[in-house]
Amino acid sequence: MFEGLSSKLGAVFDRLRGRGALSEADVTEALREVRIALLEADVALPVARDLINQVRERAVGQEVIRSVAPGQQVVKIVNDALIDALGGKDATGGLDLEAPAPVAILMVGLQGSGKTTTSGKIALRVRTRLKRRVLLASLDVHRPAAQQQLATLATQAEVVSLPIMAGQMPLEIAARAMDVARRELFDVVVLDTAGRLAIDDALMAEVAAVKAAVNPHETLLVVDAMTGQDAVNTARAFQEKVGVTGIVMTRVDGDARGGAALSMRAVTGAPIKLLGAGEKLDALEDFHPERIAGRILGMGDIVSLVERAAETIDRDEAEKLAARMQKGQFTLEDYAQQLQQIGKMGSLQGILGMLPGVAKIKDQIKDANLDERILKRQAAIISSMTPKERRAPDLIKASRKRRIAAGSGVQVQDVNRLLKQFDDMSAMMKRMNKMGQKGMMRGGLASLLPGLGNKRPF
Repeated sequence: MFEGLSSKLGAVFDRLRGRGALSEADVTEALREVRIALLEADVALPVARDLINQVRERAVGQEVIRSVAPGQQVVKIVNDALIDALGGKDATGGLDLEAPAPVAILMVGLQGSGKTTTSGKIALRVRTRLKRRVLLASLDVHRPAAQQQLATLATQAEVVSLPIMAGQMPLEIAARAMDVARRELFDVVVLDTAGRLAIDDALMAEVAAVKAAVNPHETLLVVDAMTGQDAVNTARAFQEKVGVTGIVMTRVDGDARGGAALSMRAVTGAPIKLLGAGEKLDALEDFHPERIAGRILGMGDIVSLVERAAETIDRDEAEKLAARMQKGQFTLEDYAQQLQQIGKMGSLQGILGMLPGVAKIKDQIKDANLDERILKRQAAIISSMTPKERRAPDLIKASRKRRIAAGSGVQVQDVNRLLKQFDDMSAMMKRMNKMGQKGMMRGGLASLLPGLGNKRPF
């Protein structure tokens, strides 16, 4: 989401770091470029102005001008200012469910913002992470099949959805949902309200009436990060007319410029609590200002990456694979399993965005055309091989390559590239084993991710 902003800020700070000393004029010029980058990223003008003033006040002080590494000091000051703009160091993402059961979560927002899908994601999250019983209820009687859509999501999340009763209005559905939750001992009730294409009096009146009747512990506004400044305007309107306890930003894995996230807290006073980073039901993460600031400044977000890996990767299988690799027994079957594990973690661009310093090689990544299709295509090639071929790739000669290519719907050149990449990885594994754990740490990103660094990837 912050790729453009991160790239521009990175260029500014690289110039600052390259200078042994900074004058006040240097800092002023750099902050002018930072301000332009913020505005181009859709950060609200008052927010960008306040952030720059906050940075300037500290950056032109003697502790920066006379410091050993003034450029690095300026980066730290900007990092601290970004954290403050995003909610502060003490802000923690996630849901607040500290209330007597059943805890009601009211989902509000415009049509198309991802509200219904987010309701399903939250239900899955509460069931799997917090081990609580969840009831999903759709109050949307306006959009065709909206209630059925939520029922389908409930099935996928393995939670209960409120039975659909034709003719009931939103207030009646909300009351029935809370009554069922109390009688059947549900811990959490997620109420998905109807949206509109734009903010109007009818939408606000309906949401306000449901809120007054249910008295939810959390009122979450779902906004689409792709809409940029419009997302901020939507949040301001809902906060003023209805009142929200938190914001969920969806489609943060898309091409959004990211300014909306920086503007939300300052403009609305409501914290961003969750980020939707994909279509899958498990693609929902807590919002942490420090981690997001790190992503913006190209410092990565290793903590979130480790958390995502812990949630998605089978630990037992990973340990078995590591043991086999240490013995030099890495095969194409193991490689296919590794591709599958990476695919579970989400989009490759999202994973790379969490790694420190990846902004520096972003052009190489784009040239490599790195996306999920690479994983799927390579997995298809491996699945077209016989078990014997996967365990002994040296057997794969011209005729076998033609058969494998035909079976997986690719060209022979694609099979050759996969085998070459596997050979490179195998060689790297042997080198790392000789160097021990330190060698593994220096193994290099380009060798571990399919397609990265290849001149002609899939």
